Amino acid sequence: MSGRDIDAGDAPPVPLQAATPGRLARWRDSDLVASFLRSKTAMVALVATVLMVGLAVAAPLISPQNPYDPAQLDLINSNLPPIWQADGQAPFYLGTDDQGRDVLSAVLYGLRLSLIVGVLGVITSGVLGIALGLVAGYAGGALDTLIMRIADVQLTFPAILIALVVDGVARASFGGALDVGPLIGLIVISIGLSFWVQYARTVRSSVMVEKGKDYVQAARLIGLTPPVILVRHVLPNVTGPVFVIATINLALAIITEATLSFLGTGLPETMPSLGTLIRTGNRFLFSGEWWIVAFPGLALAGLVIAINLLGDWLRDALNPKLQ
Repeated sequence: MSGRDIDAGDAPPVPLQAATPGRLARWRDSDLVASFLRSKTAMVALVATVLMVGLAVAAPLISPQNPYDPAQLDLINSNLPPIWQADGQAPFYLGTDDQGRDVLSAVLYGLRLSLIVGVLGVITSGVLGIALGLVAGYAGGALDTLIMRIADVQLTFPAILIALVVDGVARASFGGALDVGPLIGLIVISIGLSFWVQYARTVRSSVMVEKGKDYVQAARLIGLTPPVILVRHVLPNVTGPVFVIATINLALAIITEATLSFLGTGLPETMPSLGTLIRTGNRFLFSGEWWIVAFPGLALAGLVIAINLLGDWLRDALNPKLQ
């Protein structure tokens, strides 16, 4: 037996699992993670977003006061300045409003409500837009033309105008007497009907490219129905642009909710969001109680900027032309 045969026989077998990297290792070595680690802006934006979401989730645990509970409010504590000013008092670190409501607690709870409405609005618009985009791109013909013409007409109107129209019609239909739960649902639907067009147009374009590929033709030949083909095979290949749109639209949905609340057609003052807090504080801006409007405004601006920066990074990272 030659030395070459001995070396080959003595060599230990290479385990198959060791030669194949795990899913976590492949994700860690992916271009997306490398792009994120190279972008300091994206990392700061992610930390800021996670911090604000964490504060919103933990609001009942860390807030000095429940601003929604009238039993905890005292008019004696109204219009107190922040703690670092002469008349500031603990535990009202960011001051109080005209009802004796702690501004810090109101901002944390308002941040929570704004995020809930924004996320649900993005989910609603995404589901509606993706479904219509899949149907329009795959079916084509008159159905595609009808959906796209509706989308074109809606694009001629600002999103906030669509939300105001939907909100106004619903309030008129129900007599304006809505509890907080149905009112949140109404605002979510208004936002969803305002932002579905971007999803539909993007998904339709991707589906028109994907439906001519071999894997779709093979799925048709083996007898799969169009809904199965769209959901199981086509949809996973068009999710990249959808994630980018959803991230950017989350910031737009939060701004839309804040605008509706600021105009008085959103959430009531008994369940304030950031927009309601800004509307309430705006009445006292010129009387010297600047903190009532300043801190909710800073929280809204910080959240929207952080989410927008994440959306911009994700758009650039998933764009093959910029690789």
